[in-house]
Amino acid sequence: MEQTYFRRGFGLKGDIEGALAADYHSRVVDRIRAQGYALTLGDLTFKLAREFGFCYGVDRAVEYAYETRTKFPDRRLLLVGEIIHNPHVNAKLRAMGVEFLHRPEGAEFDVGSVTAADVVLLPAFGVTVQDFERLRAIGCVLVDTTCGSVLNVWKRVESYAKDGFTALIHGKHYHEETKATSHGLWVDSGTVSVGRRAGRLRITAHGTGVEVGTTGRSSLVASFEAIALGSDSVSCEAMP
Repeated sequence: MEQTYFRRGFGLKGDIEGALAADYHSRVVDRIRAQGYALTLGDLTFKLAREFGFCYGVDRAVEYAYETRTKFPDRRLLLVGEIIHNPHVNAKLRAMGVEFLHRPEGAEFDVGSVTAADVVLLPAFGVTVQDFERLRAIGCVLVDTTCGSVLNVWKRVESYAKDGFTALIHGKHYHEETKATSHGLWVDSGTVSVGRRAGRLRITAHGTGVEVGTTGRSSLVASFEAIALGSDSVSCEAMP
C-alpha cells in the first residue's frame, strides 16, 4: 500500500540545494555579511541585522515543498492556503506548478477538485482537524509542513483544555494559524481569540463565530470563568 502521509521530508535536500540557492541566495547579502554586516557607499551606509530571514519552521516548510515537487514531478501538487505569507515564496511555488486551495470567506477550504491521485501540501501554519480529515478521506498524498513550534502550541492548548482551562488567543481570528489552533484539537477546547479591528479588540468564541465582547484598550484582563464556548458575554477590564 502506498504511503500517503509524510512529515519528515523525502531525504532530497541535496537534490534541491541548487534550486533553493538560485531562488533565495543573495550576493549582496553575502557581501554585507563579509564586511561586518555594514556596507558603506559614499555617504550612505547599509546595516544588516545579524539575525534575519525565515525561522527554522519556514525554512523547513519551503524545503519540503521543493522536495515534494522533486519527489512527485508528474503529479498534480496543491497547497492548502499559503505555505507562508510571503509573496516571493508563493510566486516561486506557482512557477513550480503548485496550485493553491483557497478558503472562501466564512467557509471551509474548497477541496472538491482534489483527487486521490493528487499530492497536497499542508502549510507551516497547520490546518484544522476537520480539514485534515477531509483530505485524508480523499486518499491523496499529504505532505505536512506544520511548524514544530505550532504543534507545541496545539499540545499546550489541548492540555489546558483537558484540565478545564480556556485558552485565550491574541491574534487575527481569521488567520489560518488561529483557526488551526482553535479548531485543531481532539477535545472541546473552548478557545477564544482576541484580535484588533479598527483600533478595538475583538473577542470571538470559537465554535460559534459569535463576537462576545470588545474593548478599546490594547491590554485587558479577561475573567476566564466568564468565557465559555458559545457564551454571549465576557467579563473584561482595561489594564491601567
